[in-house]
Amino acid sequence: MSRTSVQLREACLEDAAKLAELWIDVTRREPNDKMVADMELVIDRAMGESDDRLGIAESEGEVAGAVYLRATTISPVHLEPVVHTLAPHVFPQFRRRGVGHALIEAGVEFAEERGISHVAGASLSSSREAHRFLARLGMGPQAVFRIAATHVVRAKLTPRRPVRVQPNRQPLGQVLAQRRSLRRRREAV
Repeated sequence: MSRTSVQLREACLEDAAKLAELWIDVTRREPNDKMVADMELVIDRAMGESDDRLGIAESEGEVAGAVYLRATTISPVHLEPVVHTLAPHVFPQFRRRGVGHALIEAGVEFAEERGISHVAGASLSSSREAHRFLARLGMGPQAVFRIAATHVVRAKLTPRRPVRVQPNRQPLGQVLAQRRSLRRRREAV
């Protein structure tokens, strides 16, 4: 497929429904009207923060992809400035047309505007294609971000109950070890 021209612009509230459709795999699972409301909040936040930008890529007059950009630090404890390119997504019918490159380029331009020397990319752990794309652009892995439901982690943190031993009985492992030891002694004599 040939590359078409890609135009970048900042998101507006009218983009909320398209963003809900585009980012369905990276947002919380809600009915469509709630997802659109969530995207309206995301757009409002991006428009209200000077360090955030929500970029929309258009191709052939249609929304082709989007990326959330945030100027921040690498982490709360690593204070090197960085621009995070979060959730760079392209609709399937617009892939391999330069839309992804345009989204990441928007992150690079955002970093250059602020004098920031690093750009970070984030994608789903299950998206092999996205990882390869970011690697081809020179981005290497920096950290692994793991997530689980609170109750799952709580269950794993709860100490295991000790094996209950009846008062006059030894645990089975000790009984077997003693029997092996006695057997070895008999065989040695």
